[in-house]
Amino acid sequence: MLTAVITLGCVAASAGNTNENVAKKTADNDVDSIKTYELQDVQVVSTRASKKTPVAYSDLSKKELKEVNYGKDIPSLLNMMPSVTMSSDAGTGIGYTGIHVRGTDPTRINITANGIPMNDAESSQLYWVNMGDFASSVQSMQVQRGVGTSTNGAGAFGATINMQTENIGNNPYAGFDFSAGSYGTHKETFRFSTGLLGNHWGFQGRLSNIGSDGYIDRASSRLNSYFLQGGYFSDKTVVKLITFNGREKTYMAWDYATREQLETLGRKYNPSGMYTDADGNTAFYSNQTDNYHQQHYQLLWNQFISNQWKLNAALHYTRGDGYYEQYKENQKLYKYLLSSDLGSHSDLIRQKKMENDFYGAVASLNYDNHRGLSAHIGGGWNKYDGDHYGKVIWVRQFSGAINPDHKYYDNNGKKIDGNIYGKVNYEFLSGLNGYVDLQYRHVNYKMTGTSQEFDDNKQQRPFNLNESFDFFNPKFGLTYNFLNNHTVYASYAIAHKEPTRNDFEDMMSEAEEVTPKAERLNDLEIGYKYESPIFSAGVNFYFMDYDNQFVLTGAQDSNGEMVARNIKDSYRMGIELQAALRPFEGFQWDINATWSKNRAKNMNLTIIDTDTWEMSKENVGETHLAFSPDFILGNRFSYEWKGFKASLMSKFVGEQYMTNSNFKTFIDEDNNNKEVSAMIDSYFTTDLDLSYTFKLRGIKSITIGATIYNLFSEEYESNGACGLNFKRGNNGKVQAFNNHDLGFWTYSVYSAQAPAHFLAHLSLNF
Repeated sequence: MLTAVITLGCVAASAGNTNENVAKKTADNDVDSIKTYELQDVQVVSTRASKKTPVAYSDLSKKELKEVNYGKDIPSLLNMMPSVTMSSDAGTGIGYTGIHVRGTDPTRINITANGIPMNDAESSQLYWVNMGDFASSVQSMQVQRGVGTSTNGAGAFGATINMQTENIGNNPYAGFDFSAGSYGTHKETFRFSTGLLGNHWGFQGRLSNIGSDGYIDRASSRLNSYFLQGGYFSDKTVVKLITFNGREKTYMAWDYATREQLETLGRKYNPSGMYTDADGNTAFYSNQTDNYHQQHYQLLWNQFISNQWKLNAALHYTRGDGYYEQYKENQKLYKYLLSSDLGSHSDLIRQKKMENDFYGAVASLNYDNHRGLSAHIGGGWNKYDGDHYGKVIWVRQFSGAINPDHKYYDNNGKKIDGNIYGKVNYEFLSGLNGYVDLQYRHVNYKMTGTSQEFDDNKQQRPFNLNESFDFFNPKFGLTYNFLNNHTVYASYAIAHKEPTRNDFEDMMSEAEEVTPKAERLNDLEIGYKYESPIFSAGVNFYFMDYDNQFVLTGAQDSNGEMVARNIKDSYRMGIELQAALRPFEGFQWDINATWSKNRAKNMNLTIIDTDTWEMSKENVGETHLAFSPDFILGNRFSYEWKGFKASLMSKFVGEQYMTNSNFKTFIDEDNNNKEVSAMIDSYFTTDLDLSYTFKLRGIKSITIGATIYNLFSEEYESNGACGLNFKRGNNGKVQAFNNHDLGFWTYSVYSAQAPAHFLAHLSLNF
């Protein structure tokens, strides 16, 4: 897998080359199979980078994905890519997982499948838990770091993940993939294809089931999914209808645990669902779960107009429906529009539900004269319509009956997102290419109804939002190929991004009414790469200067989601190094490293006078940005011989601040002024994968193997949350502190990851 992962930013093969070679072997069909494969790849051509595009990117082929795809979510499969860190609430890479690139959080990463936006329109996230085993249906994947090229959907502020689903091949096949291992983890996948029927039709699909108990207590995941597609093929036209879904039930593990809890109650401790029963015993609610079903439909049309012109267009529709259920202790009943003769507070069980529809169209016209000039004109229009509401299904101390249709909040969000872009790449001198990419994007977002927030007079706050944003995102660059193996490039890009639903909603709970602002990013990329059969290497320098960047504060909101706030001036700069060495046949050494500096300028902290309760602002200058390690290293040794494969993969991630305050610790005044960490410590993990592929009569291939993750049982945490309060100490210096008696709750909690664990895997191909 790492061959492309490490060298991809340096060596970027165009999508579908492998398929074209396969197609040539089957060119005896009436339909030109080479054109068929090319046309299936057209769906992502306009949004992908190529060797002549002056951006940092990495490609991942279907073969490379298959070599690591044993049931874990896609963030786990991308973990060895440059500048990437990933997190897992359950500790095993299955369930709720997240990916950060260059320190930017998942809401700043644009994700598409076949050029169609996959990010949730309101939160700007893609919840990978809703797409179990989607990697088994991916033909190729490209990760562009930084602004990247213009694409559809949410603005890219740290990276773009561009996925193309499987091509329908010429030949029929069937396959079974099985995995089983630690913590009750298992995966069963059935794959099939009819090949080309009657020279014009083909059908292909997948059924998957993934389950895991999770490393963290009760952090179970039950993921079921399918992928089905049918296509019509001719020499000049490909039309495909694709549908895929994901259905998940996941026990919550996003509350995390304190250092003290990890030390005294064990690293598997999960506080989610904890309550005190009628007998005064600590118990955990058995249905503290997240439940969601997401159904996708895509209609793709790719047209070969001439050797120079190709067209693609797509219609899409996604339906989402689900809820999560929580036991909540000692709740104020008025916040649930309830009252009881038995008291104003009570334990209760609530459900927060959402139902949404997302639909639209994307298209691009692609030109290539095969003499150094290529151009793309494209864009899309998408609409989201989502309902959010909450219900109470049980109250411990309550008089009367609860209306099952009673909603304690009920609101609707509507979002329209449209964009148009034009790109030109022209070789105006031998080896020297100029690149221009211009995009206009319009966003309108409306929210109406009632919120979960109440004012000081116990009045429920309404949603009354109608915001529009218009963005112009230009990109320019040069690429120079010289001496056959050497390439240098430079680019400058501007990008904008609107606030998310959470950004607007979280501000409603703030004492100060502040309207979230749109972000702006100026991204400078300068790189060099060298390629040869034995050795390839590259270096990329980036400077990303932000205005009003939304940065995670470290805190969690009442829903357990991470809170972000505008920071007026901030930047991310770094150097990404990549290299691959192939000294002899079968052996390869891949390595990548990122040194970065991620800072907020002129950071203001709120200082509390614990005697008068007065608050003031103090500028503490330049501070570290949260969840942004200064150093990341990925390393892989791989060897292949006569069907045997072995890979040893290691990952180092430097320490991370969990807030933007520059404080590494806080003083716990409730615990003898103990100094408590507010950092995620650095960690170093190693995975070992062994497999053997052979053939038997009647079976094309059989692969058996096993992967040991975290081979040396490193005790580490991949994520966390932290909320700090500040006061001036006796020495006059600002200090972070915790004091429950005074009403100041400071905390730091951590997402512990599994020690050494394994998955055995078996693949049968017919």
